[in-house]
Amino acid sequence: KKQNFLKVQYKDSWNYIKESKNFIYVVIGVFFVFSLIGFFLPAPDFISEYILKFLEEILKKTEAMSSLELIRFIFINNLQSSFFGIIFGLFLGIFPMIGALVNGYILGFVSLMAFNGEGIFILLRLLPHGIFELPAVFISFGLGVKFGTFVFQKNKLKSFKDYLKNSIRVFLLVVMPLLIIAAIIEGILIFISK
Repeated sequence: KKQNFLKVQYKDSWNYIKESKNFIYVVIGVFFVFSLIGFFLPAPDFISEYILKFLEEILKKTEAMSSLELIRFIFINNLQSSFFGIIFGLFLGIFPMIGALVNGYILGFVSLMAFNGEGIFILLRLLPHGIFELPAVFISFGLGVKFGTFVFQKNKLKSFKDYLKNSIRVFLLVVMPLLIIAAIIEGILIFISK
């Protein structure tokens, strides 16, 4: 019985993701457009200083961490940003859209730095970091944007409840497992390359 319950919940999660695919595609589009902007357009000094400072702080924080601590750090970071991407989508989906924009831009910026420092092959080394993490983030942000559209529905309260319930289900059954795998892969890769 328990197995059946989980099966149904899991199936419902994937159905809701399919239902929300247009919102997820919009988020992916925004993310990649801003990745390209970050990669191809030189950042103004104040932006690059801010990003470099931000990256330096993360490096300092993670420097002495063991692989397990790294995995935990990466998992909690990604978990928070995915969760808030859904919940703060409540406000017309603005927060997850900004999240997609900023994350995309930072990825482009960091890729350019890596590319300038070590050439094209470094970008291939960055790939494994995103295989599980990016889909989880895209799904969360896409559901967050959809969540914000409840205000445009006829029955606002019903839509609010439905979107929230479905989003939390997807978060627990699809996003979290993806983020666990992502954190393990990233934590090990970062630890090895130290």
